[in-house]
Amino acid sequence: MALYTHHLPRWKKEEVEEIKRGIEEHTLVGVVDMYGIPASQVQQIRRNLRGTVRVKMARNTLIEHALNELGGSVVTLNDHAEGQSALIFTNENPFKLFKLLEKTKTKMAAKPGETAPEDIVIPKGPTSFKPGPIVGELQQVGIPAAIEGGKVKIRETKTVVKKGEVINKKVAEALVKLGVKPMDVGLILQAAYYRETIFTPDLLAIDEEAYANNIVLAAQQAFNLSVNAVIPTKLTAAAIISKAVSEARNVGVEASIYEKDIVDLIIGRAQREMLAIALAAQGRGFELDEATLKAASAATAAAPAAAAPAAAEDKAEEEETEEEKKEEDEEGGMAGLGALFG
Repeated sequence: MALYTHHLPRWKKEEVEEIKRGIEEHTLVGVVDMYGIPASQVQQIRRNLRGTVRVKMARNTLIEHALNELGGSVVTLNDHAEGQSALIFTNENPFKLFKLLEKTKTKMAAKPGETAPEDIVIPKGPTSFKPGPIVGELQQVGIPAAIEGGKVKIRETKTVVKKGEVINKKVAEALVKLGVKPMDVGLILQAAYYRETIFTPDLLAIDEEAYANNIVLAAQQAFNLSVNAVIPTKLTAAAIISKAVSEARNVGVEASIYEKDIVDLIIGRAQREMLAIALAAQGRGFELDEATLKAASAATAAAPAAAAPAAAEDKAEEEETEEEKKEEDEEGGMAGLGALFG
């Protein structure tokens, strides 16, 4: 038996050995805070996590003995075993574990002396209370209550306790009467040890949707950079070639380079310019023959309608290419996130 536990009673030595086995047989061990959780809820949490997470209740001193005997970087978990702690063992990664534990939390009424986990706000509006002592009780804790239409009404939204402040007895009683349950009760992860690294809640509590959107945005920006900087990759080569073809076509038309693929565009451009000149000449008093006048009028009417579909078609091609890229990146990104976070 190790030096750390040679002086312990037999049952404590067995507890230490069980903790050590749990750590050695799982890829992740975490320390959770059990304070304030009713026994019935603890049993429900165990049932909900069965098969995925094992919860081990143990004294902090025995946890410390087990971690010290194992040695190495896992010993740093001792820094997080405070208060009414327990250990959890799982083969999930810490992000999935954090999500699982968050789902075990339920809202409960605040007790005097507890710390507000967030701002406790009482919204304005009517209540179900009839006129009586409740008005004075609410006013004593800073809640602007009044009687309207035979009912007690909160006249304005009021923050009665700010995050981190202690909830006193009168405030706790008022919150109970109003049906406000501000306390999150469940397994609160203090720290998780995974692959020789300590993960704390501030690292694990991420906004998955925002994270996924950032990945998609980064992929889009990288795609656009590759195309505009002409850095060909497997995913952007087609878009780069398409862009180059479009730009070459435009140069050919502007420079009147008579190639078979653009000669129709050049003639069409010349036709439009000729008709524009004809209309300008008409505006200065020149008479146009009937055929030219008819063609100019038709071109003027058709130009806006024709330009819109053409522009839309070019834009649609670009958007289609970028959309395909977006979908590929989004699928790949979300698949990766799914594997990581569950």
